[in-house]
Amino acid sequence: MSALVSEVTVVNLDQVLWQAWKSMDVPEGFRAEIIEGTITLSPTGGTRHFTVNRRLGRALHDYLSGTGYGPAQDGNVIADLKVFIPDVFVAPDDVDEIEHPEGVGVLASGVPMVVETVSPGAEARKRDHVLKRRAYAAAGIPVYVIIDDYDEGGMVTILTGPDRERRTYEYSARIPYGKEAVIPEGPAKGFVIGPEITGERRA
Repeated sequence: MSALVSEVTVVNLDQVLWQAWKSMDVPEGFRAEIIEGTITLSPTGGTRHFTVNRRLGRALHDYLSGTGYGPAQDGNVIADLKVFIPDVFVAPDDVDEIEHPEGVGVLASGVPMVVETVSPGAEARKRDHVLKRRAYAAAGIPVYVIIDDYDEGGMVTILTGPDRERRTYEYSARIPYGKEAVIPEGPAKGFVIGPEITGERRA
């Protein structure tokens, strides 16, 4: 009596997604991220989105001058085999010290702050308020800022105290447009996101 031997192939989904992401030909006007076991394609933002991010980047550049840190936009931030592309993030001026070994981005462990500016639509809000909130907390990024035109006429949410195990942030502050949202820690401590960046409250 012969025994049947079956071979079981164990597939590491994270590795499969990572290899697929690296080989992707992303259409112009889109960006590809690996969030919660899925490769997510999302369009780059429109004029309003671009304008807020440009104002923020310029203000951060001036504020962080001489600190050894500066703003970056639309770069790959990598935690293990997860890939995020924040609208704006803070990184050391010498990015070589946090470069991913494969040269495809920077390590999340060296990024003290990320910012997402929410695009129109329910999917965009879910991505930035739910999925990325969990992902950035799990990656241990100390400060996550969400700029949202569509939250009660405009709101800046500052999240701190990442709990990597629970994939959440311990502390949350919501500041309406028209008032000053102050970064509480990290290289950008004391930096203000106010009306000169977001504009006034929206109708």
